[in-house]
Amino acid sequence: MKHDLFPASRPLNAAVLRLDRDGRIIAANQRAEALTGKAKSLLLGKLLHQALSRTDRAEELAALCDAALQGEVLSDIRLLIIDPLSNAPEYLLATFLPLPAPAPGKGFDGVVLCLSSGTDPLHLQKLALNSMADGVFTIDRNWTITSLNRAAETITGWPAAEALGKQCSEIFRSSICGKSCAIAESLYTGRAVPNRSITFQNRQGETIPISISASPLVDPDGNIIGGVETFRDLTPLTNIGNQIQKKYSFDQLVSNSEAMQRLFAILPEVAGSPSTVLICGESGTGKELIARAIYHSSDRRTQPFVAVNCGALPEALLESELFGYKAGAFTDARKDKEGRFAAAEGGTLFLDEVGDIPQSIQVKLLRVLQEKVYEPLGSNTPVKTDVKIITATNRDLRALVQEGKFREDLYYRLNVVRIQLPPLRERKVDIPLLVDQLIKEFSAQQAKDIVGIAPSALNILMRYDFPGNIRELKNIIEYAFILCDGGYILPQHLPDPFNSMAPSPETAGETLRNRSLTLDEIEKQAIFLSLEKHRWKKSAVCDELGISKDTLRRKLGKYNLTRPFTDKGDAGD
Repeated sequence: MKHDLFPASRPLNAAVLRLDRDGRIIAANQRAEALTGKAKSLLLGKLLHQALSRTDRAEELAALCDAALQGEVLSDIRLLIIDPLSNAPEYLLATFLPLPAPAPGKGFDGVVLCLSSGTDPLHLQKLALNSMADGVFTIDRNWTITSLNRAAETITGWPAAEALGKQCSEIFRSSICGKSCAIAESLYTGRAVPNRSITFQNRQGETIPISISASPLVDPDGNIIGGVETFRDLTPLTNIGNQIQKKYSFDQLVSNSEAMQRLFAILPEVAGSPSTVLICGESGTGKELIARAIYHSSDRRTQPFVAVNCGALPEALLESELFGYKAGAFTDARKDKEGRFAAAEGGTLFLDEVGDIPQSIQVKLLRVLQEKVYEPLGSNTPVKTDVKIITATNRDLRALVQEGKFREDLYYRLNVVRIQLPPLRERKVDIPLLVDQLIKEFSAQQAKDIVGIAPSALNILMRYDFPGNIRELKNIIEYAFILCDGGYILPQHLPDPFNSMAPSPETAGETLRNRSLTLDEIEKQAIFLSLEKHRWKKSAVCDELGISKDTLRRKLGKYNLTRPFTDKGDAGD
């Protein structure tokens, strides 16, 4: 082992002292004289604590020297001395290096001590790196880790002493190792890779969401000698996002619109009531999700939830599906079969598209609602039932009654508790929340590391009216998952005609640098886009976003939104 008495990493600014086996100074450079305020002749033969004028630390300094004589390298030890000129205390950074004896196998002949001032640029640089909240590590061209700051140790769970010298893939077991590696991309292209959101496993095996940036390391001649990667733990932001999601959610439903928030407020009471529920709304608005949310909040949640699409079954089959049949009731009925009412006994029966039920079955359904009994097909024996019935339709039942296509008495039996779901075009403020929820669902299902949607892509979706409602939005995000490899969904990942609205490469570059938005920023953006769309007609904006004028007024003040032109003749109300 060979130690340089004047390490290249501490040129000129380092004081160097050589100590013998007894801990006495036998050599010193000029910087040591200046730092201690003592001439070399006064330093030679002195013990270390005498040279540093610190008699109170004599035992500690002797112990450090003894440890070095046993072959231990002690680095970055903080020592306090009295400045010889100002008589003020000053911290030094000390490194104790064991000096091997000339004869092999004879142990160590002394200690080399390097002292650097707290103003040493290299020391300040190290302090700065260790003070950063972001993790930083460097690798050489063989993917070997060459440095690791304290934040990186904390986030990964790996001490620098154990991580140094290992392959980066051993320490950073990330979702992009072996594919789309950011630091590899920076090495091969020679360009920085900014803000890529990924996940990795720490030493304890926990999955941590992080945002990374990578850059090549170059020497003074411009040669790439390695790479540096900075990363930030996104767990606090993820937790905040989950709290926000919880604030605006009920069961699996998410919404920030006032209409849906009012609905969320009454759903627990609806769930606790035995009354029949009728859920109305356009196709794709999430009627079955509402039904399941009521079920999960009820005291029947431990019993079955059975769903039947009444519009998908022909009349003969629908009757047997609902009420069951007895052996011999019709050809091929060789044994009894229970219906959906029996399957849902004690629980909840959800009848979707109830407006499509034929009138012959409407009579039997009415009897169930009135008397809580039904007769299986081919039987004259009434069967008692105890189920909570939730129905849903995208049709106007009142109009069907007037047309004679739906029984009026059945309509009133179903319409005890009525829930009207607004279409997505009337609650566009919910699009960011819904997109975030869908991305989480598909990421879990498809094991893809997609963490969000770029503002440019979200802007496109915010301008669309979604005639297919939430179901159409879900299809769009599912399509985007096919094209997006990871990170953020961009406009080019959306299906036609949305992808034709993709920004230019210059704009896309700006988007990549600014693609992470908070919920407040997304809300502000949604309100501004709606204001622009409706030429700042506030009533139209309230109708589209599903909020009141008072709420809009508060939001305008909160986000300091003002009309960007002076002619307000079209602003209306």
